[in-house]
Amino acid sequence: MGRIFEVRKSTMFARWDRMAKAFTRVGKEIAIAVKNGGPDPDNNPALRRCILNAKSANMPKDRVEAAIKRAMGKDKTDYEEVVYEGYAPHGVAVMIDTATDNTTRTVANLRMHFTKGGGSLGNSGSVGFLFNRVGEFKVKNAGQDLEELELELIDFGLEEIGEDSEGNIIIRAAFSEFGNMAKALEDKGLEVISSELKRIPTTTVELSEEQAKEVLELVDRLEQDDDVQQVFYNLK
Repeated sequence: MGRIFEVRKSTMFARWDRMAKAFTRVGKEIAIAVKNGGPDPDNNPALRRCILNAKSANMPKDRVEAAIKRAMGKDKTDYEEVVYEGYAPHGVAVMIDTATDNTTRTVANLRMHFTKGGGSLGNSGSVGFLFNRVGEFKVKNAGQDLEELELELIDFGLEEIGEDSEGNIIIRAAFSEFGNMAKALEDKGLEVISSELKRIPTTTVELSEEQAKEVLELVDRLEQDDDVQQVFYNLK
């Protein structure tokens, strides 16, 4: 009985850790969006996206409002969005999106993570060419015809459309068309569950289970860093 309780407690703490990390990530995104476009979501598409993602992450409304107020205050933290690149073990390319108020600390921490994980932090441009940056939207499936929807969205930068394992519609648009696609989905009255910018690998590396485990351990280490927002890699 005690062992079962320990397992459940461990699972509960892991879930809390993931939720706390998600809230921190959204909070930084809100701070950056407010800094660049102001606190009014009606006039700030980036902030609207952040609020949408906060809802998707089950972040309470009062915490979202507090994050917006904090971003306008005198004691606000100025975050800088910086992208880092490197290699995980076995030649797997890695890209890391960060939001940091201290790039010296961030670089030092990332270098440590790569070194301990058997990889290496690279220079800007070392692996970026292996990824395409796209906007990805998760839309509630209300019985839409995907072929018809594809035709309707093709003029707004649509690159891919499909469904995820939960039956939601996944729409990918060119990075430069992210705003146009967001507006098109809004104008069509589609319920967008979440939207984010992603880096999709153009080629992938296939490894053995043991080798893949080494790569994913490094990815997990990177994702736990407070300055890291998202980690992308080309492991198949």
